[in-house]
Amino acid sequence: MVVGVLKLRFRLFGVASLKEKRKVVKGIIGRIQTHFQAAAAETDLNDLHQSAEVGVTIVGNDARLINSRLDKIVDAVEAWGLAVITESEMEIIHL
Repeated sequence: MVVGVLKLRFRLFGVASLKEKRKVVKGIIGRIQTHFQAAAAETDLNDLHQSAEVGVTIVGNDARLINSRLDKIVDAVEAWGLAVITESEMEIIHL
């Protein structure tokens, strides 16, 4: 079994409240889950309204395929333009 883990940190512009942040972050998470069949959740920076962290994971049996899918998620999130990625970290774990 191979587990791919992706951590994305975002800078949110034009967001003045936690309610507005939640709307943007839920939109990003929803799109990731819908388009890539990956598990995603907000994992940190919950109390900062202009920053967010989202964790994404994919499980499978082919490390190259999982790596490719995680790369595509990063590219798609950038293309959506909902937030600016300030940091991304990826890890492939073989169990």
